[in-house]
Amino acid sequence: MSRKGPLSHITVLEFAGLGPGPLAGQLLADLGAKVIVIDRASGKQDVANVNRRNKRSIALDLKSEAGRESVFRLIETSDALIEGFRPGVMERLGLGPTECLARNEGLVYARMTGWGQTGPLAPLAGHDLNYMSLSGALAAIGSADRPPVPPLNLVADYGGGSMFLIFGILAALLERQVSGKGQVVDAAIVDGVPALMGVFHWMYQNGSWDLGREHNMLDGGAPYYRCYETADGKAISVAPIEPQFFAELCEKAGLEHVPPREQVNKDNWPRLGKAYADVFRQKTRDEWVRIFEGSDACVAPVLTLDEVEQHPHNAARGIFVREEGVVQAAPAPRFDRTPAGPIEPPRAPGADTLEILREAGYSDEDIALMKSSGALT
Repeated sequence: MSRKGPLSHITVLEFAGLGPGPLAGQLLADLGAKVIVIDRASGKQDVANVNRRNKRSIALDLKSEAGRESVFRLIETSDALIEGFRPGVMERLGLGPTECLARNEGLVYARMTGWGQTGPLAPLAGHDLNYMSLSGALAAIGSADRPPVPPLNLVADYGGGSMFLIFGILAALLERQVSGKGQVVDAAIVDGVPALMGVFHWMYQNGSWDLGREHNMLDGGAPYYRCYETADGKAISVAPIEPQFFAELCEKAGLEHVPPREQVNKDNWPRLGKAYADVFRQKTRDEWVRIFEGSDACVAPVLTLDEVEQHPHNAARGIFVREEGVVQAAPAPRFDRTPAGPIEPPRAPGADTLEILREAGYSDEDIALMKSSGALT
């Protein structure tokens, strides 16, 4: 598989897992990185599992000596390794940082966990919602009169996880250009989510953010920054924070307009919010879209997953693509000189085992011995 993009000179080994690790590998592969997934067993192709697109797969028994040696052979020519197991699992397999860096001192060994490699919670199970709980982010999301609402698993797993994992890998690769050495990257979701919360810590410290849900500008408290139900039971998002954009919203929708100082006055928000909700229920979502078309009122329709592909802006930019009938996001971001190549559909687990072994220097006799020993799964 020949890859194109700004990372086409990078080879990454990804130990198969769930959540942030596979997304990080996919995003790196989208930009050209040669990503090899190390699966535990061969399996069937799932074309809808877009986190496996643009990757190849080798299926190995990591508890066998021959399987581990195959991993070491791949490590010798790799730039980075991604693993998302609980702390200590890779060490027990004999594939910890000490062993791997001994085979390739330039390897970036990236570890993706929720709680991190250290701390009292490190050995325990957890999920996105739990990691958000400790960051302060979850307590700020949802209705004032109900418990916090899970914002899918975008904030912790993928925002605080995948993005910081990629950030760590690329930073370590840049540093390697100076030192010539790799290192271990401890990417913990409980570290990443608080890093995303910087502006809210700042606002809380200066008194412009309080701890009550739906009582702040960006949490649904402000009538000019929330979603409203429309006549057809759908919704529109309204977000004109700046006074000039807010004035345009009010003019086009026929809403009560207040001056900038009163716009941000929380005492006005309950009354304005109720009045605005009554107005937006008078027309359908698409009628409001037509009213605000071409304006700076900062209004957009709330689209469902089956609608996003057809939206004119999404279509014009090619934000969504179809591969083998599966709608998915196009690679992002975009590059003018080294654009990403065409998307390769997800491969079945183990589909590339023989090809990858031959590239690593294994002969047909070596491969036959591995098959007979059960090292190939």
